[in-house]
Amino acid sequence: MNNKNGILHGIDPTVTLISKILIIGFVVICGVLADKAGALFTEVSGDILHRFKWFYLAMATGVLIFLIYLMMSRFGTIKLGRDDEQPEFGLGSWLSMLFSAGMGIGLLFWSVAEPMWHYASNPFAAEGLSQASAQTAVRISFFHWGLHPWALYITVALGLAYFSYRKDRPLTIRSTLEPLFGRARMDGWFGNVIDIMVVAITAFGIATSFGLGVVQMSTGIEKLFGVEIGIGSQILLILVISLIAIMSVMSGVGKGIRLLSIGNVVLSLLLLVGVMLFGPTRYILHTWLEGTADYAQNVIGLSLWSDAQGDSQWQNWWTAFYWAWWLTWAPFVGMFIARISRGRTIRELIGGALIAPTLFGFLWISAFGGSAIHYEHEGRIAHQALVAEQQLSGDAAEFNGGEILLATKKDSTLAIFTLFDTIEESSGASVSTLLSALATLLLVTYFVTSADSGTLVISTLSSRGSLEPPQISRIAWGLVIGAIAAGLLWAGGLKTVQTATICAALPAAVLVMLMAMSVQRALKEENVAGNDNAEPEQMTASGI
Repeated sequence: MNNKNGILHGIDPTVTLISKILIIGFVVICGVLADKAGALFTEVSGDILHRFKWFYLAMATGVLIFLIYLMMSRFGTIKLGRDDEQPEFGLGSWLSMLFSAGMGIGLLFWSVAEPMWHYASNPFAAEGLSQASAQTAVRISFFHWGLHPWALYITVALGLAYFSYRKDRPLTIRSTLEPLFGRARMDGWFGNVIDIMVVAITAFGIATSFGLGVVQMSTGIEKLFGVEIGIGSQILLILVISLIAIMSVMSGVGKGIRLLSIGNVVLSLLLLVGVMLFGPTRYILHTWLEGTADYAQNVIGLSLWSDAQGDSQWQNWWTAFYWAWWLTWAPFVGMFIARISRGRTIRELIGGALIAPTLFGFLWISAFGGSAIHYEHEGRIAHQALVAEQQLSGDAAEFNGGEILLATKKDSTLAIFTLFDTIEESSGASVSTLLSALATLLLVTYFVTSADSGTLVISTLSSRGSLEPPQISRIAWGLVIGAIAAGLLWAGGLKTVQTATICAALPAAVLVMLMAMSVQRALKEENVAGNDNAEPEQMTASGI
């Protein structure tokens, strides 16, 4: 129960104290025993992905089908709140916050690097660096950033929003499982265990992404100003961003987080327009249209493909790893989506959060990844012409990739900035510095929104679902997340915690599946109750 007096006023002391002790203890272990712990968690996470890959694939596809069914069924008109309640946020603000919390920073990082890796080699194209591998590179990237990750997020969001706003239960994960396990059990130790687990997963997921993202920000700053960013400067960046995030989360969802999210979208559109304007515009638009159609034609096959014959490591490295990573973010992003979706119908939540961010993500990948593929393919054609003209042979005749692919293989953080250099060389316009500055600023703002929304979610969980958690809790968790990122970056333990977090994806997958089952049961019970209540009116109206 929430403590009503003292420093822990409004906070669940059990969830708050135990989760912080576990998090801090685990961080110390990962910092001190980084190599040994890293090797252990790498082995365990790899074994989990190998053994339970089928479960991840089936579960992610299953919840996507479940959500589409709900959206199209009679349940789609049910309001997440009172029947006469209006949405708390306008459509533009709502979509901006959705995208900022769910995909912003990751998509900015991987929109060039991932298509480059798939263009070089993937299991669906016989030859790398070819026209076929270019097409499949776009298809695979669309698949990894398309409907499935959003389905995982929305399943959590739907459960939280339905039980909190429709059934007047606290905005906590434990509330969503009451139809399956009973309210008494979820109010007891079992519910505490679930909330503590979710708090820990959320804190580690945000902190590791925070720390790894600072490394990419450092690359952008080094490119812009020609100065080397060391570990001390990176920790200073974490401190500054943490303070900004704390101020944002203290102002609440309706002010700081909403305004920052809208700012993210505006900056994203500026960067997107810049790439489309000075890059290969025609190729980008064709890639978006053809890639979307190609995705629609192949999404079922990709969703259920498990590489049963080859059983290669490729799918473990990519699809299964992605699904596991999305699962570790599902409680955090799902709760944030629920927090901003009060007053919307189930159909609006599912349709809006599935379709709009997915289509925008496809356009983003087409612009950045498509441009990179275009320049790489042009480089290969030019190389082949040179080989034929000068009759080159041996190593001189082999094409191993252009500047963007080689930079990606060297360091994935360089991929997007190398693309900007290539756009400048190809277009003749001096835009590389401007685009790099926009991208670096976006990295900062996306990390602030991820940090502040994550801090709000953890504060909500540690205060038993309060929509307005105490300010002291927001400050404390903001400092804890920043300290985790800085400490692990200093000790070299970020990769260790990242692999450990992937291990937590298995219980998270079970949790998401149980939430879908719980929502389905509750909706059926509400429908039966509604029909029973309607019978007397129907009988009277018919004159019986």
